[in-house]
Amino acid sequence: MIRYNLNRESDLCITFKDGGGGKGTWGKLLDTDGETHIDRNDPNYDSGEEPYQLVGATITDPLDDYKKAVVSIIEEYFSTGDVEVAASDLRELGSSKYHLYFIKRLVSMAMDRHDKEKEMASVLLSALYADVISPSQIRDGFVILLESADDLAVDILDAVDILALFVARAVVDDILPPAFLTRAKKALPESSKGFQVLQTTEKSYLSAPHHAELVERKWGGSTHVTVEEVKKKIADLLREYVESEDAVEACRCIRELGVSFFHHEVVKRALILSMENRTAEPLILKLLKEASEEGLISSSQMAKGFARLAESLDDLALDIPSAKSLFQSLVPKAISQGWLDASSMKPSGEDGQAQAEDERVKRFKEEVVTIIHEYFLSDDIPELIRSLEDLGMPEFNPIFLKKLITLALDRKNREKEMASVLLSALHIEIFSSEDIVNGFIMLLESAEDTALDILDASNELALFLARAVIDDVLVPLNLEEIGSKLQPNCSGSETVCMARSLIAARHAGERLLRCWGGGTGWAVEDAKDKILKLLEEYESGGVLGEACQCIRDLGMPFFNHEVVKKALVMAMEKKNDRMLDLLQVCFNEGLITINQMTKGFTRIKDGMDDLALDIPNAEEKFNFYLEYAQKKGWVLPSFGSSVGDGSSSKAVPAT
Repeated sequence: MIRYNLNRESDLCITFKDGGGGKGTWGKLLDTDGETHIDRNDPNYDSGEEPYQLVGATITDPLDDYKKAVVSIIEEYFSTGDVEVAASDLRELGSSKYHLYFIKRLVSMAMDRHDKEKEMASVLLSALYADVISPSQIRDGFVILLESADDLAVDILDAVDILALFVARAVVDDILPPAFLTRAKKALPESSKGFQVLQTTEKSYLSAPHHAELVERKWGGSTHVTVEEVKKKIADLLREYVESEDAVEACRCIRELGVSFFHHEVVKRALILSMENRTAEPLILKLLKEASEEGLISSSQMAKGFARLAESLDDLALDIPSAKSLFQSLVPKAISQGWLDASSMKPSGEDGQAQAEDERVKRFKEEVVTIIHEYFLSDDIPELIRSLEDLGMPEFNPIFLKKLITLALDRKNREKEMASVLLSALHIEIFSSEDIVNGFIMLLESAEDTALDILDASNELALFLARAVIDDVLVPLNLEEIGSKLQPNCSGSETVCMARSLIAARHAGERLLRCWGGGTGWAVEDAKDKILKLLEEYESGGVLGEACQCIRDLGMPFFNHEVVKKALVMAMEKKNDRMLDLLQVCFNEGLITINQMTKGFTRIKDGMDDLALDIPNAEEKFNFYLEYAQKKGWVLPSFGSSVGDGSSSKAVPAT
């Protein structure tokens, strides 16, 4: 007997029987009485026939769990005001990839509460910045807040104004860069509430006189002091300590501030005071040592204080000329006394070498600024190349690239075009591909700082990148390499993505050559046509001297590799070695340099596969010309001997 019992009143229970309806016939066709039972003592008992039930398992979404957990953390924080506990709870929660949603939930919950909670939310964000939540997550958190502004406005009447104040406060507290407003606007529809928030932030808050003080005191019902007030209290207690020399009292005052998340400011201001007042240095070091040993200032806050001071040394040097050397002397003292983690700072043994290197870099930057300014006035590429070679610091070539483009960004299209043309010439003459790539990486790493001074910096940097690809200064794969060296979601990464889009667009070559309004970039295309015409004229019986003069009249010595390339291709096509005479004279007169010759041969070699489609014996002819060039000393010794496995052993007949 075979039985199917689905154990439901509404299910069909069908039984096959040997009898009941006669042999070979159905018994009770529809057995729906639900009375069938299984006898576990039956010799034919099969446990597989037992009734079964489906047991549902709850599938949870980690993001949903995270959102629920942070609500409890925020509610507790609003009740206790304990920043340290909130930070600790958030760390223990893990799931750092979801921290942008913490920012959204914290601000949206505070928006619907009193001024006290709004102030507390801003204070907590400042405390969590960098230590618990990364700068990129802070930015992303505010982005999703702006994107949800329309929904927030349904429940909160003045959501636009409140959110605008949160954004302004984040800028004033240095957890959002001012450039964030410009970039975020581009990502939001103009009709959205988020766009209105950014407009309100700019017009009503950040553009007002004394806006920092206005923004920090806007939520006047706060029980917390403002950041500026805390900074003032820190400065006062440090001055009093230097006068009284009472470290115990100073530590008590630091503890009473109740801002353990802000102790890095105590460290930074103490170190600055020791630089301003050299006699106070021993007292300052003693205070910081005791604060560390007592656990009053944590190791992370200590390291953060040193790091923040290191970042501001250039500005500090305007008031304290010896700031850098003084800082470099303080670091090893702190490490040797055991209250600064050596791994968080540059090893002290490198200080002397680093200082000497800093001086070389500083001198190089000063020199190249003058060289670049002269180039913008004269448009003399050979002179600029000679000046760079005279400096004798090729290891700083990436710094030159960064400085060149940074200076061009703040000028007119003429200078931007000149900068792009210069890059092409430098790549041919003295810059390696690695120099170019590293220069762009340095440039894009500082893109956010550049955007503070130049509003449209991101777009123009993308044009420089894309133009470099069109000019064969970079290859498309270099963009991948550059992007991989940048922090994800940073301004530089966005610029690389924008450059890829520009290159992928229709007629990208023509558009990018004209991106700065025409000028020299398009002259490169004109030069190619002129080179072709002068070579055709010479090949058909023209005078050698006139051909040389035409090349000279082009006025583009950095582009003479194109003369070499086209002359060799024409010699292959026409089977006429007369072109070698022209190249020999140009080389003898210094009209075409060995670098330009080598570049021309390199471009033929790199494009050999395509060339062979039109000229079947192109490889053989190239090896033939290359052997001749090597004998005449036209190309650099480092250039490969031939293309493919074979090389020609024929000599070029005397002409």
